[in-house]
Amino acid sequence: MSELTVYATEAATPLAHLTDHAAIAAELAPLGVRFARWRTDRPLAIDAGQEEVLAAYADDVERLNGEFGFQSVDVVALRPDHPEREALRAKFLQEHVHDDFEVRFFVDGRGLFYIHAGERVYGILCEQGDLISVPAGAKHWFDTGAAPDFKCIRLFTTPNGWEASFTGDAIDARFPRLEG
Repeated sequence: MSELTVYATEAATPLAHLTDHAAIAAELAPLGVRFARWRTDRPLAIDAGQEEVLAAYADDVERLNGEFGFQSVDVVALRPDHPEREALRAKFLQEHVHDDFEVRFFVDGRGLFYIHAGERVYGILCEQGDLISVPAGAKHWFDTGAAPDFKCIRLFTTPNGWEASFTGDAIDARFPRLEG
């Protein structure tokens, strides 16, 4: 189940906790965050590669592409046995920003996005079927979990794909990590 937990920046005590998808989307909308649900009923093997995944979701990706003009689309998958899982988790856990907005669709599994906006931090647990778009310039980080298990379609309006500028703020260390 998707979840949103809102915190003050100075403490990891929750100010609010939401599990209703529509309520989560409404809470995130003023931040410029798009949070939606896509159907995930396409038959895909757990080890389906990029071409299979993109073919299965071609209509959905094309609809978004028509709206935003993406120049790059890929699939990222991390499983508990990935040899670089700890290094990748450490990299994504650092607060950063992008010049491009960040769009992720969870084909399967889950991951935890944190968005740092003003005096609040929003923890969004994304699961299979969730589409999240974090605006360009939004301070955020992503927790894959200690035993990552997800597959996401990533869409970019720049041809270079994922490029981050790290803020150097250690705020990410003050908030709960994704279990598992």
